[in-house]
Amino acid sequence: MVDFESVTLVDPLSSLTATFVPSAGMIGTSLADGDDEFLGQRRGLDAYVTNGKTMGIPILYPWANRLSASEYESNGTVVTLTSGTRGVRTDENGLPIHGVLAAYPGWQVAARSENTLTATLDFGAAPALLASFPFPHVLTQSVALNARTLTIETTVTPTAESPVPLCFGYHPYFTIPGVPRDQWRLTTPAMRHLSLDGRGIPTGEHEPWPGTSEPLASVTYDDGFDDVPDGALFTLAGGDRRIDVTFETGYPAAQLFAPDSDDIIAIEPMAAPTDSLRRGDYRSAVPGRPATARFSITVT
Repeated sequence: MVDFESVTLVDPLSSLTATFVPSAGMIGTSLADGDDEFLGQRRGLDAYVTNGKTMGIPILYPWANRLSASEYESNGTVVTLTSGTRGVRTDENGLPIHGVLAAYPGWQVAARSENTLTATLDFGAAPALLASFPFPHVLTQSVALNARTLTIETTVTPTAESPVPLCFGYHPYFTIPGVPRDQWRLTTPAMRHLSLDGRGIPTGEHEPWPGTSEPLASVTYDDGFDDVPDGALFTLAGGDRRIDVTFETGYPAAQLFAPDSDDIIAIEPMAAPTDSLRRGDYRSAVPGRPATARFSITVT
């Protein structure tokens, strides 16, 4: 059993708590109301630290989901990702997946209170990270818990002359404690559904996705979306419980992941669609203008 120091935030207006582990990649490991846990613990922290298997609320950085090959080019810089280099992991097809920060121990706590936590990571001071993403910057994650809402704000501040591609995301797993999955209802906003190939890579084809509200039941997802507007709301409800995930700003793409093997669903905010780091269709943080993205989770 790996022993990491965790930080538990307490909502001053309710019994909700949230726990993060800065020394294990700033991962969120719990969002609970008393004994009721709303984060899916699919494999546990040990598996996350050992092999990057996602659980809780991990940050996927500097790219979310997969890349279609192990090489990408940005602003004239060509990067080759090598499996075994710090943090580079591959999926069953050998594609780089979920970035390089899984369980990364280099986060520094910058501020902390009973219901807030801010941690920073200086990419420019970490040669092992720059080998896979050679764009010096400071990454800041600020977390606040208030009025039954957990807000996660992420800021990318360039520290050199080169722009920093914004292709990151988060992979929060949710569950509704004490309510069977066949009684869960998922509500999604209007957006655009991306066609994926057999490897989970967008093909370039897409179609409108109207706002939907339907039982999750036996429905499975591993689907990508873009054209997600600021303020878009995703809701998971069951029994007398409800989880609202709001893409407040900076997340124009999403992934829904709901396997048939677990009573969980991931509603993933993404700064760019899957494989954007290779395709070049992403925004960048530029020197002198930090970029901030924010999403929130409300439990009622």
